[in-house]
Amino acid sequence: MSAGLAGMLQAAGGESFATMSGVQRAAAMLLLLGETDGAPIWQLLEEDEVKKVSHAMVQLGSLEADTVDKLIIDFVSRLSNSGGISSNFERTESLLLKIFPSDQVSAIMAEIKGASGKRVWASIAQVDPEILASFLRNEYPQTVAVVLSKVRSDYAAKVLTILPEEFAIDVLSRMLRMETVQKEALRHIEETLRVEFVTTIAQTQRRDAHELMADVFNAFDRQTEGRFLAALDQANRGSAKRIRELMFTFEDLLKLDPGSVQTLMRKVDNDTLCRALKGANERVRAFFMGQMSTRAAKNLTDEMTSLGPIRLKEVDEAQAKMTEVAKELAEKGEIMIAKNSAEEELVY
Repeated sequence: MSAGLAGMLQAAGGESFATMSGVQRAAAMLLLLGETDGAPIWQLLEEDEVKKVSHAMVQLGSLEADTVDKLIIDFVSRLSNSGGISSNFERTESLLLKIFPSDQVSAIMAEIKGASGKRVWASIAQVDPEILASFLRNEYPQTVAVVLSKVRSDYAAKVLTILPEEFAIDVLSRMLRMETVQKEALRHIEETLRVEFVTTIAQTQRRDAHELMADVFNAFDRQTEGRFLAALDQANRGSAKRIRELMFTFEDLLKLDPGSVQTLMRKVDNDTLCRALKGANERVRAFFMGQMSTRAAKNLTDEMTSLGPIRLKEVDEAQAKMTEVAKELAEKGEIMIAKNSAEEELVY
């Protein structure tokens, strides 16, 4: 349980209240706050804390009115007396040392340091590289070198390409010469990123509504997609245009490089490929068959002919399956799908 929330709820009172653990009191308070008022607190808890509080909530059972009253009074009085609650690594360590043996506290805080650091670097990698680059360009090159040496190499590469070239080269040079970073220096960087960067900028990483809707439209069949886009054109032409730009369609597979086409066709079963191309236009057919041997292309053409008439729904399903496989391969880095501009990074 987090030191702040558990600490606010630690107190003596009536018999039932006195026997409640900090986690149980936290669970009771969150129940009292309800969905709307309690949501901001839930969002601040770590995953393991959410599990502990949820477990305590399930086991809580019924609380007497007197117990609830004591719980609220104690909670409010502690807030009033302190004027608020704040904490950090040093304050938490100081508090624990008054309660537990020093060797036990050292072990606990060492684990917290490691876990906290891992969460920071994992969070950093979720931030848009443009935003991180904007943040880092005002830092010392040595600090930037430390940060980029701790994140994934592919992510570091993206950030470096965005930074000013002379600055990026300086950072690269320092990364090459980097020795072991002192623990205190690294912890300071992690804390700075967590307080001044991750907790604020990560909140701006909410997904754009148009991107979300583009994924929804990708999941529609062709007729539904066309009907809804036509309706959206009437209601909000700008949004409809933006969604079309963000949608990943079967025709976008034409942006694949030859090697990626070969990989995709190896991952898609022959029946799916056959049905998908049977309903495609001549340009798409020629694109895929151009990546095959003459014999393989003839065999595929013969198979499409032997299928006879097939329903549009079957074509849509086959094309959607190929598109989904392409997305999965792109996520794994096995193929690359270009956006509209040839200069853009190859992503989906």
